[in-house]
Amino acid sequence: MTDPTVAVLGVGSMGEALLSGILRAGLPAGSVTATVRSPDRASELRQRTGVTVLDTSADAAANQSAAREADIVILAVKPHGILDLASEISDAVTRDCVVISVAAGITTSAIETRLPGAAVVRAMPNTPSLVGAGVVAIAAGESADQDALDRAAAILAGAGMTRQVREDQLDAVTAISGSGPAYFFLLAEALVDAGQQLGLDPETAKALVVGTAAGAGALMEQTGKDPAQLREQVTSPGGTTKAALDVFEEHGLREIALAAAQAAARRSAELSS
Repeated sequence: MTDPTVAVLGVGSMGEALLSGILRAGLPAGSVTATVRSPDRASELRQRTGVTVLDTSADAAANQSAAREADIVILAVKPHGILDLASEISDAVTRDCVVISVAAGITTSAIETRLPGAAVVRAMPNTPSLVGAGVVAIAAGESADQDALDRAAAILAGAGMTRQVREDQLDAVTAISGSGPAYFFLLAEALVDAGQQLGLDPETAKALVVGTAAGAGALMEQTGKDPAQLREQVTSPGGTTKAALDVFEEHGLREIALAAAQAAARRSAELSS
């Protein structure tokens, strides 16, 4: 089979993460077109990735041009700009094109009204996609069949693990994996601060926290064991780990995590409405 042609429209931080994954997965740079909003950004991205980059500030038809040549179109602008972008490219998108939106809160049905006939798939990636270690949930709209989902999953596989969910589950996905990296970064930040207060220098504290986080994630992934089981294995009665975990429990860590996830899910639902 020939390689699909892909257009990534609106390459910001998330768009670049997905672009990196697409290229990492082996799609030739010549099969990819990206659009950005400044000449400096276009030049920098073009030199670094080798893909065709169009500047929408200089060419008002750049998004249409990119979409017209693409088998798969990724809408990577901010949520408030998704529907305007969909309307902008409506005449350029062919009926056999798969359109992937990465905007939180914007439903496939809203996009489908702007792109009649196109197979619309929503994707919720997260920022570790930039290094191929992301989690990407995908959900099909009414117009997308299993083949469209498979094509979307294949093009996003370079960003990390893909998981198919129902669209009504995407608010929960947003709360857990979409926003989730920031939760771990916050805990890491707090532990680095704690290490320094306990007498470690900043560089050592950071190295220990980063290495521990990476190792814990790898252990969960490679063993396949439940996190609770791994926690129990390293928690000796009366030991140092038990003393620390008791403090987390006393301060309601589980309740805090639930409340935080519920707040993120509510905000995602608010964006949808």
